[in-house]
Amino acid sequence: MTGQPSVSAVVPTRDRPELLRAAVRAILDQDYPGPVEVVVVYDQSEPDGSVAELSRPDRRVRVIRNGRTPGLAGARNSGVLAATGELIAFCDDDDEWLPGKLRAQVDALTAVPGAEFVSCGIRVSYDGHSVDRVLARDSITLADLLRDRMTELHPSTFVIRAAALRDGFGLVDEEIPGSYAEDYEFLLRAARSAPLVNLSTPYVLVRWHKRSYFAQRWDTISEALQWLLERYPEFGTQPAGEARVAGQIAFARAASGDPRGAVRWAGRTIRRNPREPRAYLALAVAGRVVRADSVLRTLHKRGRGI
Repeated sequence: MTGQPSVSAVVPTRDRPELLRAAVRAILDQDYPGPVEVVVVYDQSEPDGSVAELSRPDRRVRVIRNGRTPGLAGARNSGVLAATGELIAFCDDDDEWLPGKLRAQVDALTAVPGAEFVSCGIRVSYDGHSVDRVLARDSITLADLLRDRMTELHPSTFVIRAAALRDGFGLVDEEIPGSYAEDYEFLLRAARSAPLVNLSTPYVLVRWHKRSYFAQRWDTISEALQWLLERYPEFGTQPAGEARVAGQIAFARAASGDPRGAVRWAGRTIRRNPREPRAYLALAVAGRVVRADSVLRTLHKRGRGI
């Protein structure tokens, strides 16, 4: 017995067999001294039972189906409810945990009384480029997250107390259209409960690529972000934060071929924060000055998104 809390890593997957196996192996390779299990959740795809053969004598890999709402949120929740660990960690099927990740995060979480949630930095890989994204802070509040999405807080970095998920701030929301921005809403809700602990070290390799599940799903993105603004009236207390989300909606409307919608949302963005660049990018796309995919490629090479 190590005295370390047990950890269940939940890995939702859909049609990425090779990347999935790399993700699972990286979890199994962690030097964390406590018990670890991996729960692979197949969403809208046929489970591959052979993945369980990656199990090791001290680290079991379980394969289950998403028995809840189809999509990423339901798949994560299926894994959470099937997990046996005291701590729940998320990992997307196209990402990889880097060495030392789990040990460092569990140590950081258990060192802060009352802490329920810990994250860390990421190493973004896109089109042959690699960029480290980290936050130089060890605590993140709800106000911080309303002002800034902080893309460094990627779901594959999350480690959470199981009790907080089941009896505290709750599971991942399955009502968000298309499960888009479910991670951001989840962060907002978690931070309402207690400040998030954060490590300023890139412990997760995050792959951004053209096969990403949400690539080009602009209508869903727009609908989900409008849902988020309605669900969290606290954005009204943070003009820059509200403008950021409105600017994302404006860009999505422009990219989907809705110039009128783009102009309307860009106007709302500018009224809340005239310095928000997403408004002007949206207007440029709506006016066919630049293509949306060109903007995204440029941002992704810098480890950023819209």
